[in-house]
Amino acid sequence: MKHLNRRDVLRLATAGAAAASSSSVLHAQSGWPTKPVTLIVPFPAGGGTDAFARPLSGQFAKLSGKTLVIDNRGGAGGTLGAGIAAKAPADGYTLFMGAVHHAIAPSMYPKLDYDLERDFIPLSLLANVPQVVVVNPKNITTPDFKSFLDYVRKNPGRLNYGSAGTGTSHHLAGELFKQQTKTFITHIPYTGAGPALRDLVGGQVDMMFDGLGSSAAHIKGGRVKALMVSGAKRNPAFPDVPCAAEVGLPDYTVTTWYGLWAPKGTPPDVQARIADDMRKAVLSDELKAVWASNGAEFGNLSPQQFGGFVHGEITRWAAVVKASGAKLD
Repeated sequence: MKHLNRRDVLRLATAGAAAASSSSVLHAQSGWPTKPVTLIVPFPAGGGTDAFARPLSGQFAKLSGKTLVIDNRGGAGGTLGAGIAAKAPADGYTLFMGAVHHAIAPSMYPKLDYDLERDFIPLSLLANVPQVVVVNPKNITTPDFKSFLDYVRKNPGRLNYGSAGTGTSHHLAGELFKQQTKTFITHIPYTGAGPALRDLVGGQVDMMFDGLGSSAAHIKGGRVKALMVSGAKRNPAFPDVPCAAEVGLPDYTVTTWYGLWAPKGTPPDVQARIADDMRKAVLSDELKAVWASNGAEFGNLSPQQFGGFVHGEITRWAAVVKASGAKLD
């Protein structure tokens, strides 16, 4: 057997210590979560993102034994909260729940203090929801979509629509609608879908192009009226509401989706654990019922597939923004 000199002994001892340290770190990471996790929701409470984030929080707690704290950071069309999340420690204890708005933002904002694809790790497409045209039934008394469209065409500029902010999917869905129907409706931006919905219910605005998830409870309660859902088929949760293809708008295929990201640098094993736990949560009977009642579907994409989906959405919405001429005030 070869004799080990002092240099060999030191080298082996150093290697052993490094391996032990690495094993200890990996074990600690694999134990995630050991404390409450913060989920940054970049919109005010009461909007579409909240409609999915809060039920998800409860189910996450059941699975992990730790609290998922919802931290609403509204403002600037969802980009304020995204910027905060991008700078959070990459340890798995701060996550970010963004939406389709964040695929639109790169085309609307001349400068963002974050890059969705560079600064975040995509984890899961949590929910995919059709857009819905909802009106205040006292402000707009037309019985169906056809008579509503006739009224809008005969009264350009008389109606207004609220949105979660300039450059959000609510705004761009309205601009796309105006383009395809050759109508004019005044846009009123808010700081989130929640405040816009409150004013829609109160009659301060006439209508919204909203994600079905946040409007669902108001539709069922009769506080707002749904005239049309986007896409080529009716939504099972609201089978009496016609789809865009039925009313002569086959290309109106706007969807609101919600996804989960972690700050770049989050350890791979923690990423995998988060993605797996969130998938289990959304596929639980409790959340499947919540998603169905909100007219939503679970995206069920791998993290890599979700990243590709987001990249495609950024490209798609860039074309919509350009064609609409939409810009920040």
